Amino acid sequence: MTQDVNTPVIERVVATDAAVARIDKLRQEHGKIFFYQSHGCCEGSMPMCFVEGEMGINAGDVQLGSIAGGVPFYASVGQNEYLQGLELTIDVMPGNAGTFSLEDGCGEHFVTRLRLWTDEEANALQAQTDSRKSAA
Repeated sequence: MTQDVNTPVIERVVATDAAVARIDKLRQEHGKIFFYQSHGCCEGSMPMCFVEGEMGINAGDVQLGSIAGGVPFYASVGQNEYLQGLELTIDVMPGNAGTFSLEDGCGEHFVTRLRLWTDEEANALQAQTDSRKSAA
């Protein structure tokens, strides 16, 4: 099955303009970076930004997508399963979060906003996933 060129690609992870601006600053300062969706409770479920190589990605991690011009975004297999029916929008909020994420200390911190897929989006996303699997 191939993706129809007229069918828009559905991204699992997107970023707001404010998040893209903060990511661009971090890339200028640190070079190659990536995100990892932590999976604590409450405020512990935050997107964490790291310099490439600072934290290992292993077989138990899945790339959910890329944001801000190609910055990879990962989560654990378990977190990926939990987030299956949701779009993740990465945004920034004022204040420091007291985490190990690169932006901590700059007066802003990244947050993940979740939105439930519509039935149409869920079906289109499943078709995309199936198409990628059959092409591999």
